[in-house]
Amino acid sequence: MRPIFPQKLTWLALFAAALTASAVNDYKPGPDSFPHPGVPAGDVKKYTFANSKIFPGTVRNYWIYVPRQYDPAKPACLYVGQDGVQFKAPAVFDNLIARHEMPVTIGVFVMPGRVKANSTNALDRFNRSYEYDGLGDTYARFLLDELLPEVERHTASDGRPIRISRDPNDRAIGGSSSGANCAFTAAWERPDAFRRVFSAIGPWVDKRGRISYQVLIRKMEAKPLRVFLQDGSNDLNQVGGDWFLSNQEMLSALEFSGYEVNHIWGDGGHNGRHATAIFPEAMRWLWKDWPKPIEAGVNSQQPVANVILPGEPWRHAPNSNMRFPAGGTLRSQTYRGAEYEADPDHAKIWLTTGSNQRKVVDEGISFNALCLTPDQSLLLADNPREEFVYSFHINPDGTLSDRQPYYHLYVRDGDTASGAAGMAVDTNGWLYVCTPAGIQMIDQIGRMQGIISAPQGEIFSEIILGPETWALGTRGIYTRKLNVTGVRPSDPPIKPVPTPL
Repeated sequence: MRPIFPQKLTWLALFAAALTASAVNDYKPGPDSFPHPGVPAGDVKKYTFANSKIFPGTVRNYWIYVPRQYDPAKPACLYVGQDGVQFKAPAVFDNLIARHEMPVTIGVFVMPGRVKANSTNALDRFNRSYEYDGLGDTYARFLLDELLPEVERHTASDGRPIRISRDPNDRAIGGSSSGANCAFTAAWERPDAFRRVFSAIGPWVDKRGRISYQVLIRKMEAKPLRVFLQDGSNDLNQVGGDWFLSNQEMLSALEFSGYEVNHIWGDGGHNGRHATAIFPEAMRWLWKDWPKPIEAGVNSQQPVANVILPGEPWRHAPNSNMRFPAGGTLRSQTYRGAEYEADPDHAKIWLTTGSNQRKVVDEGISFNALCLTPDQSLLLADNPREEFVYSFHINPDGTLSDRQPYYHLYVRDGDTASGAAGMAVDTNGWLYVCTPAGIQMIDQIGRMQGIISAPQGEIFSEIILGPETWALGTRGIYTRKLNVTGVRPSDPPIKPVPTPL
């Protein structure tokens, strides 16, 4: 049996967990998971949804729970559960809402979709892995753009209209196994819509690339999320990885990045018994101190935390007089009176000298943007169709040599390339690259160390780096204060302190 790491719950919760876990796999739900005399029971109704354009052709069942205390005059909080009704959630919600241990919350419990076969001799196409194990915002868009608007078109059994709060602080999402990962992905991609996550026996292993979360959490600017993890030491160990160990790695990554995270480990296997037993305590913790807003990570050990400043988000600056190059990418760099120019249409880099002599100094790759290192010894060039920024040595005569795909960029799941655009460097020799994933920070020796997030739904194409940093997005110009000093080609050469190898 693998070791069970210490739990991070109150002594009362630990005592309750011990009472329900006297033997391996012998987890039993406590009294909060069953109806109580005198406690108003919520209304649960079942529906079918078959009109998805995001997952075309799919049919799925879903259930809506409406507590008796719900007043349509005030939009309710929300809990979205994957794989239908689990963890005895309606009874748990009845009891906790009645004791004011969680707010008045509407529950939406949804099954994964399936595409029905055309005959009895064929299988349905089961969408569970595609919807739940996939990264990216597809499933979140399904919930936000399709299912939840459909939910609000219904009423409770007594005719009360259903109204759900749009405040992300009022929204939780959870599930077990792949449904847990699905829940986390929805909140990770859309913290503007979900901020409380319950994960039971989540497989943070290599299923459609999800193993990258343990790394992304450490590198991406922390998001305002609160996460509860549950797993057992007898969970699965398969070709994609060890599920119990992967949960511990997730916990470590979340703690490293300053997230508000809690967990309870047991000795159970891959089933919902333990999660059902601790679900009431998990809900109390997820909703504790509500409606106080959940904040982004604090005491983070991330390199990106050394650059961003608390309380300094991106601000839209539509009236700014800041000027960016046409097209949003800096395709030329001036160097000692000469100019390098990227020519992506012809896959060339041109050098124009002070005497207006123009010649090709590199060809074969359609580079999009150029940047000089602070010491002006290297020219950097990115290609949006690759996952690298290239480095060239600048020779005394201005020609280029020793081309190498040196700086490695993160590529989002579903993207075929980095989408790299504008670049900038700081006085430490770190490179900052605008990509659809955010502004990627790469150290001197080519390792991506952090990602500064853009505003939700925005993609930056150019950056001017400094304590007052400016970025060009699809909706205009943004500004943000950062703890960094940028370097411009017109500045004298600076030799940064070397990064430890």
